[in-house]
Amino acid sequence: MAEDHKVTVVGAGNVGSNTARRIAEKDSASEVVMIDIVEGLPQGLALDINQSAPVEGFRSHVTGTNDYADTAGSAVAVVTAGLPRKPGMSRMDLLEKNAGIVGGVVRQLAEHSPDAVIIVVSNPLDEMTYLASTVSGFPKERVFGMAGVLDSARLRYFISERLSVAPVEVEAMTLGSHGDQMVPLPRHATVQGKPLAELVDDSALEELFQRTRDGGAEIVGYLKKGSAYYAPSSSAAAMVVSVLEDRNDVVPTCAWTSGQYGISDVYLGVPARLGAGGVTEIVELELNEDERKQLESAAEAIRAKCQELSPSS
Repeated sequence: MAEDHKVTVVGAGNVGSNTARRIAEKDSASEVVMIDIVEGLPQGLALDINQSAPVEGFRSHVTGTNDYADTAGSAVAVVTAGLPRKPGMSRMDLLEKNAGIVGGVVRQLAEHSPDAVIIVVSNPLDEMTYLASTVSGFPKERVFGMAGVLDSARLRYFISERLSVAPVEVEAMTLGSHGDQMVPLPRHATVQGKPLAELVDDSALEELFQRTRDGGAEIVGYLKKGSAYYAPSSSAAAMVVSVLEDRNDVVPTCAWTSGQYGISDVYLGVPARLGAGGVTEIVELELNEDERKQLESAAEAIRAKCQELSPSS
């Protein structure tokens, strides 16, 4: 039975609608509100999802709307609004355009759901998470971004493909930024319980890591129009469930740092426990000197880009 929680998903595009569907199917919320500026789009998709409930066996109800008043009292809000990438575009190419969209969305969310946890999915992820935090004025632990879950899932899949094992038999995690400065952790990766580094050589490792960094661009290249949405929506929904059910799962999260790993005052991909109220703890893994330097470089690159953003964006 779905708990009495309301979740809002902003954006009824491919990522948003699939995120709303996956949250509903998990039955962790009593109501999932999907909001979009396009009249009729969220209403029609919500009706379609609701009609799948008898088949899928979930009790959550999905509401489609164009009015932020319908989002009032949300426990969690997922921001997927913004423009997707096109072939040849980097995530950073979206910075200026999506800053205006995300800033406007977050103001509305903060007004109607002042106690919500905000999970940002819009790109460029790290910078949009910082913007959402600044615009909302919420405590930092209640605003974080989804990227590491997705990057880690991509890495786990690519490893499973290379070694011909089931993806669920692979454990791996990425930190840092969502993009070129992703920090893979080969020493913390295992396949059927065996260390990954014992199963593949260094060149194969680097191929796996580079394909993961380029994972979104590879899909954009195939699709021509639009970008990935099945794996991103799965990743966002998993974070929502961890918060709603107070699971305190440790997941790679774009979270606000305050001294962990020697890094402070920047949103960065780090392992974090997600429970009631958002980020309950940042978990410090043992990193070697090279991994720590990569993480510091990612943090400084994100910090520099965030300085280009202002709350009025």
